[in-house]
Amino acid sequence: MGIFENIYFSFFVLIISFVLLFKSADFFVNGSVGIAELFNIPKMIVGIVLVGFATTAPEFFVSVQSAYLGHPEIALGNAVGSVICDDGLAMGLGAIAAPIAISIDSKILKTAGIFLISIDIIAYFFVMNGIFSRLEGFILLLFLFAYIYFVIATEKKRRKNSKENILVKENNNKDSEADNKKIKRYIIFFLLGLLGVVITSRMVIWSAINIAKFFKVSEIIIGLTVVAIGTSLPEISTSITAAIKGEGEIAAGDIIGADILNILWIIGCSAIVHPIHVEMLSAHFSFLWMLLIVSTMLISMRIGYKIGKPKGFILISLYSIYIYMTIKIFY
Repeated sequence: MGIFENIYFSFFVLIISFVLLFKSADFFVNGSVGIAELFNIPKMIVGIVLVGFATTAPEFFVSVQSAYLGHPEIALGNAVGSVICDDGLAMGLGAIAAPIAISIDSKILKTAGIFLISIDIIAYFFVMNGIFSRLEGFILLLFLFAYIYFVIATEKKRRKNSKENILVKENNNKDSEADNKKIKRYIIFFLLGLLGVVITSRMVIWSAINIAKFFKVSEIIIGLTVVAIGTSLPEISTSITAAIKGEGEIAAGDIIGADILNILWIIGCSAIVHPIHVEMLSAHFSFLWMLLIVSTMLISMRIGYKIGKPKGFILISLYSIYIYMTIKIFY
């Protein structure tokens, strides 16, 4: 009876967590958009860097903790599964939820898109021998630092050449005080949203793992599906919320940024904490599916530099096939 009570409680926690997660994402998007507007930062850049780091916090903590506790295969499954979930489910739902097709910044897509597919291929090459070593994890982190430097340097150059910045110094003290109040408010929104997203995501993961164990689902499925979906809920909720609010660029940037961070930050740190050994069947399966869905999303964004409902349905359909194949092969 105690087990059944526990499973009922897990389902209850899961439902409550979903509700709290979407509310937290609402705060999160408001804070992110406000910060972008006040500092004249392209919203897609905010999504790739700021929101991307924040929404991948659950993946980071779960994966690194899993590696530290001697379950690095869950860490790898979580990271790769999260990329698949972000591009197939989160971006798909965001595109469907958006009132109009989401516009994509062509310049940012070209650099971020090429970088994303490149590191996916590099990570796949690293795992070909059945292990992510500490050295390979360190190399992934170096790629991450180089990319962040490139993004910041590009943004500084853009701001330097922007005529709008010439007028900044003409603001009076009252405007400065008003801006300071706005900054504080947006930062509070952002931090409250981040805190809520991280806490509620952890609640979802706890309840989802309990449910998976109760139904005797194998560990690889937990990593690639349940845990990946659980830790991707911030991206899913943020993408849908941003799209509904008409801030699709934040959603698109968040997905691309989260993908880059899952490969470089999450796998990199996890491998440094504990070398990741993986069976070749699951490695080939997960990485090939990741490359397929990431490529489909990027091509969808490239066509017309917009992603709307039809493309969203294609991504969700691919993700559904992936889930079916995962259960079919590994269950």
